[in-house]
Amino acid sequence: MNKVKSIVAAGTAIFVMQVATSSSAMAQERTSTLQQVKDRGYLSCVIGNSFPGFYSLDKDGEWQGMDIDMCRGVAAAVFGDASKVKFMPVQWAQSFTSIKSGEGDMLSKGMTWTLSRDTSQGLDFLETYFYDGQGFMVRKDLGVNSVKDLKGATVCVLTGTSSELNLADYSRTHGLDLKTVVFDDSAVRNTAFFNENCDALTNDKSGLAAQRSAAPNPDDYVVLPETISKEALSFAVTQNDSEWANIVKWTFEAMVAAEEYGITSANVDEMKNNSASPVVRRILGTEGDLNTGLGLSPDWAYQVIKAVGNYGEIYARNVGPDSVLGLERKGTLNALWQDGGLMYAKSFR
Repeated sequence: MNKVKSIVAAGTAIFVMQVATSSSAMAQERTSTLQQVKDRGYLSCVIGNSFPGFYSLDKDGEWQGMDIDMCRGVAAAVFGDASKVKFMPVQWAQSFTSIKSGEGDMLSKGMTWTLSRDTSQGLDFLETYFYDGQGFMVRKDLGVNSVKDLKGATVCVLTGTSSELNLADYSRTHGLDLKTVVFDDSAVRNTAFFNENCDALTNDKSGLAAQRSAAPNPDDYVVLPETISKEALSFAVTQNDSEWANIVKWTFEAMVAAEEYGITSANVDEMKNNSASPVVRRILGTEGDLNTGLGLSPDWAYQVIKAVGNYGEIYARNVGPDSVLGLERKGTLNALWQDGGLMYAKSFR
């Protein structure tokens, strides 16, 4: 009996060693996302087709917007060059599969962070870069002052989005019997609304501001006062890839921390060379070794800020009061924490 036990034990030990060796070999063969991006020579960033203020083409055919700057920031962190990024504009239905398939390295397209998306789409959402809420836009001549005046109305909405689900919840809760007119393409949806094929258009309020700004006669339209949801716009990467997730996440944290400590794209060189603040010096890589855990160069955050600026600069030029969207930041959730908002950089230590 003891001989049999010994044989079984030996066999078990050999099997365990084989499994461990096989797992180790697989781990060695698997190339990290960071290394794949470096080997490819550019970051592949999944965006949408057009969302002024967040992602859209300018008159020179260049992408611009908050989401675009987020991607350029990651490229700057990895390569020291914000131009080393290729943008993949996809329809809404392809947003998740483009990341899960490995075609894209990160998703940055005004996507709301929800429980189901975080747990069932093969993605990990990382940080919220813009706090929004869903609203409604109507023609002024409709004479509507509140969403509750829209009982029985038709509403244009993008299918498969949180906006569609929120609309159904709100309609049922308030007995409004709203009729949805669904679209796969946001441009087609907008055209249908402006051609009076539906009574109202629903979207995140930042999106409504963008769509109103692009209308033939913006003053003919009004955004109703109600906000019916919480929309935390966030970026995402493939699930269970913590090394890559850390790089994307801390790139954003560097943008927010830079604003907190007064570092801008204009003064970052002076701050790097002359700041006596230990925190600023750690952020900009002149002190400490915070870069080692990320696998990036010591000046990775400096490169981000130099290329795209701090969070406040990114907000101002893309969606702020002087931008095409004209969105105030003061007094909103998108303000820094010391100004009553929710933008709060984690500790650079």
